Amino acid sequence: MMTAAEDQERLDRARAQALCFVQAEAGFAQVTTIDRGGLPVCRTMSAFLAPDWSVDLIQRRQHHRVAQLRRDPRVLVTWVGAPAEGSVNDRPHVFDLGVLVPRVVFVRGWAEPLTEHQTWQRYAAHTAELRGRGNTRAPQRNRAEVGEQLMGLRVRLARVRLEGFGHAAEAFDWDCQPTPRPNEAGS
Repeated sequence: MMTAAEDQERLDRARAQALCFVQAEAGFAQVTTIDRGGLPVCRTMSAFLAPDWSVDLIQRRQHHRVAQLRRDPRVLVTWVGAPAEGSVNDRPHVFDLGVLVPRVVFVRGWAEPLTEHQTWQRYAAHTAELRGRGNTRAPQRNRAEVGEQLMGLRVRLARVRLEGFGHAAEAFDWDCQPTPRPNEAGS
């Protein structure tokens, strides 16, 4: 049996590994929203995970997900990647698929619109970082173009789940928001 300090150490290590994985390796995220009919819909897009586990989403205003998030702000952002080095799957719980458990980071919360100024700040910071790494193929927009063409959102956290960052299929979960907003009970 592990002590509370050992459990916290394992969680801290998993959090650090997961942040590094998303920021340096994972690439695109899968963003799940709720459509007009109440069904989940998922799309692949760029999403930026901050050290506080909040997520920046900056996309073109014309995307359906913008209207979906205005109507229902609940969102799930997921990054999936190859299993961690040294990963094992020696005791499957239900089925033996013959493969290792992937690394997955799930961030669940509510999308809240950024102001035009905040969208510009985050767009400019993410663009500078990416271009500094040699990723220069995306169009470079000025402040006016960002205001006209792009919509920024910040995911206010409800819950985070990490899989593949511990031993075998061990998962780490934590709540970030003690209670939902009144009109979101049951979400």
